[in-house]
Amino acid sequence: MNIALFPEVIVNGTVVPSAAIAGEAQNHEAPKNKPGMAWRKAARALIVRELLLQEAATRGISADPQFVGHNKRETDQESLVRAVIDECVTVPTPSDADIRAVWAQNPDRYRAPPLWEASHILCAAAPTDPDALEKAKARADAIMADIHAKPDRFARIAQDHSDCSSKSAGGMLGQLGPGDTVPEFESALRDMAEGEISATPVLTRFGYHIIRLDAVAVGAVLPFEAVAPKLKAAMEKAAWTRAVQDFTRTIIARATIVGIDLDTI
Repeated sequence: MNIALFPEVIVNGTVVPSAAIAGEAQNHEAPKNKPGMAWRKAARALIVRELLLQEAATRGISADPQFVGHNKRETDQESLVRAVIDECVTVPTPSDADIRAVWAQNPDRYRAPPLWEASHILCAAAPTDPDALEKAKARADAIMADIHAKPDRFARIAQDHSDCSSKSAGGMLGQLGPGDTVPEFESALRDMAEGEISATPVLTRFGYHIIRLDAVAVGAVLPFEAVAPKLKAAMEKAAWTRAVQDFTRTIIARATIVGIDLDTI
């Protein structure tokens, strides 16, 4: 990115270095043919950070870096930003009535995890080997055509052609819950109806799978008491996010910012 093409950004008299904005831009998505969009997003992020640091100085807040992960400690600036938000952003705790009202809007959303019984045929291939993937896909397509013509022979075809040890059981994987399989396989199960065979081979890190969903047990609707703690945490997180956004808009509105119009971002 040619930083000379972009104007200098000044926040309450403090220059935000163009090089810093250019470096930050790599963390923001934008179409390849519109580098200015990533630059504006990066500039806004650094402007907000600068305003929070200035707010910390105004309030006399000192850096007190905390550990935020295994052997990872905040920088002084990260510590100051966190401290300002902690001091300036207040989020009320939702009442039991508030939580129950949200739950009551659609109790069916809150269910125990589903359980699936599935069978599959694996045409194995390493995802880093294009030739092997191509051959595995061709095999899977041929097997898929055979199965759709003779669905009652799924188990026999699995025994003859699957690269998974489940072939000895006709491809049956038994009972599966969320997290028991790789995400791509689970995603396919979630989109299938009981008794359905996948319309096309499903690609995972292990190769191509032809999947049959033998049975599905939809999780039971959970009682309010079971849902309340997680729902409360989600409501608090959403409220905190809104409060931080409101505070950010407030400090931007009272700032003198030169070189960019934040209303266009």
